[in-house]
Amino acid sequence: MINEISIRDLGVIDDAVLPLGPGFTAVTGETGAGKTMVVQALGLVLGARADSGTVRSGSKQASVEGRWLVPSAGDVATRVQDAGGDLDPQGDDLAELILLRTVSSEGRSRAVVGGRGAPASLLAELGEHLIVVHGQSDQMRLTSSTEQRAALDRFAGESVAGVASRYAAAFSQARAARAELSRLIDERDDRAREAEGLRVALAEIADVDPVDGEDVELAERAEKLTNLEDLRLAAEESRDLVSSEAIDSHPDIIGLLDTARRQLERVAPHDAALAPIVDSLASAGFLVAEVSTQLSSYLASLDSDSAAELDSIQQRRAALAVLARKYGPELADVIHFGETAGPRLLELDNDSDRIEQLGAELEDLDAQSIALASELTAARTAAAADLSARVTDELAALAMPTARLVIEVSARDELSASGADAITFLLQPHGGSAPRPLAKGASGGELSRVMLAIEVVLAATDPVPTFVFDEVDAGIGGAAAIEIGRRLALLAKTSQVIVVTHLAQVAAFATNHLTVVKDSSGAVTASSVTQLDGDARAAEMARLLSGLPDSKSGLEHARELLDLAAAG
Repeated sequence: MINEISIRDLGVIDDAVLPLGPGFTAVTGETGAGKTMVVQALGLVLGARADSGTVRSGSKQASVEGRWLVPSAGDVATRVQDAGGDLDPQGDDLAELILLRTVSSEGRSRAVVGGRGAPASLLAELGEHLIVVHGQSDQMRLTSSTEQRAALDRFAGESVAGVASRYAAAFSQARAARAELSRLIDERDDRAREAEGLRVALAEIADVDPVDGEDVELAERAEKLTNLEDLRLAAEESRDLVSSEAIDSHPDIIGLLDTARRQLERVAPHDAALAPIVDSLASAGFLVAEVSTQLSSYLASLDSDSAAELDSIQQRRAALAVLARKYGPELADVIHFGETAGPRLLELDNDSDRIEQLGAELEDLDAQSIALASELTAARTAAAADLSARVTDELAALAMPTARLVIEVSARDELSASGADAITFLLQPHGGSAPRPLAKGASGGELSRVMLAIEVVLAATDPVPTFVFDEVDAGIGGAAAIEIGRRLALLAKTSQVIVVTHLAQVAAFATNHLTVVKDSSGAVTASSVTQLDGDARAAEMARLLSGLPDSKSGLEHARELLDLAAAG
C-alpha cells in the first residue's frame, strides 16, 4: 500500500504531497491542473522511462518519492534487502519502503531503493509486486488476445498455473530438440565434409607424431650441424693455443703460465708479496688446463657423420613445417588441434545416432506437450465459464444489465509457448445480439466497465496491493458512473484504489478525496494537492457536476451524491 507520494518539479506540479493510505482515493482537478502527472509520477517512481521533458520549466531536476507499507518478510522486502536497501519496521509484520526517482533537465536519471542507489529496472521489478495501473491505453490492451489469456490464467490460479508450467517446460524442451534435429539434418553434408577433413588431419598429425618443443630443438641442432667444420676448426685452434701437443708449435697458454710461475717461485723467498701472485698463477694454470680438457671433449663429441644426421633433421623439420602451415601457426597449435579434433570427430561420427535419439526424444516430448496442452485447454475452459459468469454479474451491477461477457477458448492450428488455445473475450450487449470481440463490439465506456468488472472479480481470487485507474470512467456518465464508483469502493475493501477522475459520481464513493489545484502566476503554472472534506469537498463535487463550485443546485446535488455513497 502507498502511504504517501511526494512530487517536486514534475510537469506543472511545483511541490505536492499526496496523502494516500488505505481505501479509495479519488484525485480530481481542473483540466490541465496536473491530475495525469500524478499517474506519471507513480510510473516514474516504479521504473518507467525517464523523460527530461517532464521536468518543470526552469528547474534542474524533477523528483518523486513514494512511501510504501509492505510485508516485512515478503518477496518485496527480500528483493530490497538483496539489493542492499533498508526497510523501516512498522510493527504488525509490516515495514516502510521508500522509493525515490530523480530526472535531471539533461535527461539523467537516478533511482534509490531503501536508501541505496539502484538501477531503474529494480524499481520496475518491485512495481510488478506493488501496483497495477490502468489507463485508457490499458483498456485497449484488454482487446489483445495475449492480455485476455493472461487475465483468464490469472483468474484460474493454480488450476492453470501448474499445468501451464509443466507444459511450458515440455514445449521448451521439444522446441530445443526440434531445432537441434533440424540443424543436424540441414548441416549433415557440411558436417560429413568436416568429419572427413578431421580424419585426414588426424592421420597426417599421427603420421608425423610431433612432440611439443621439438621444432626449437631441431632448429638448434641443424644450426650446429650446418656450421660443424667452422666449429671444429675454431675449437682445435683454441685448444692448440691453450695447450699445444705439437713439438714445434708456438708456446701455448699453459706453458707460458707455467714458465711465469716458475720464474716467480725462484725469487719469491726474497719477497713475501710474491707468494699470492704465485698462487694465482698456479690457479690460472689449473683453470686453463680444465678448459683444454673441455675443448678436447667438445672436439671428440663432434660427429664426423654429420651430413646424414643433418639431412634427417631437415626432413623432420620440413614435415613439422607442413603441419604448422595447415594446423598451426605454431607446433603447439598443431598438437592442440590434434587433441581437440578427436572428440569433435567422435561427435560428428555419432550424428546418425544423435539424429535417431533426438527423433525419439522429440516424439516423446511432442506427445507430452499435446497431452498437457489438452489438460491446459480443459482447465482454461472451466475457468472461462466461471470468469464469464462472474464478470457478467458485475456488468449487471455496472448498469449493463443485459450485457454478457463470453470467453471463447478455441484451438489454434499448432502449439505455441502458451498452449494450444486462442482466448477471445466477446461482449454481448443484449440478449438478441451476437457476441462480438471487445475490439469491435465495445465502446470506450463499455470497455471501461468490462475492465473494471474483470479487476473486481480478479481481486477476489488474486488480490493486488494497489490499483491506479486513470480516468477509467471516460465516456461514462449518469447511473453507470454511480455504479462504477460503487464497484471501485467494493474493490477498495480488498486493495488500495487510487482513481484519477472527472466524475463526481465516482469521486463521491472515495474515502480520501484529493484535488489538484493550480495557481497561474507569471509564466509558470504551479500545482499543489489539497485533501478535501466537509464543505470543501462538496464544493469540488459541485464543480465536477456543473462547473460552478458555488452553485446552490450543484451543492445540493453534490451532497445528495455523498449521502448516496455513504449509504452504500
